[in-house]
Amino acid sequence: MNHPARNTDIGTSHAAANFIACSGIQKDQQAKAAAAVRLHPGLTSMKLAQVTGLDRYMLARRLPELLKVERVWRGPAMPCPVSGRSACTWWPVAPGDNYTLAV
Repeated sequence: MNHPARNTDIGTSHAAANFIACSGIQKDQQAKAAAAVRLHPGLTSMKLAQVTGLDRYMLARRLPELLKVERVWRGPAMPCPVSGRSACTWWPVAPGDNYTLAV
């Protein structure tokens, strides 16, 4: 998994991203996010945070990372039951499944 800071982020963001990656926190958060999606498929990140107690902003960072390595996939948008706004849904990907062809 690559460094979780953008090239345009300031130095303190890069230092924090380096700490998150090197300490194992990022991998732990990714595992929690992936497990949450497996247990509650098809929810928006905000609803997923509500039903699991996980931080909504942590999920917002880790779910796209999991998407890049094909551990979850971004499903169709729907009205979020928490915010009422349109938001994407998140779905688990079983090992070996190729959902990019199906979507």
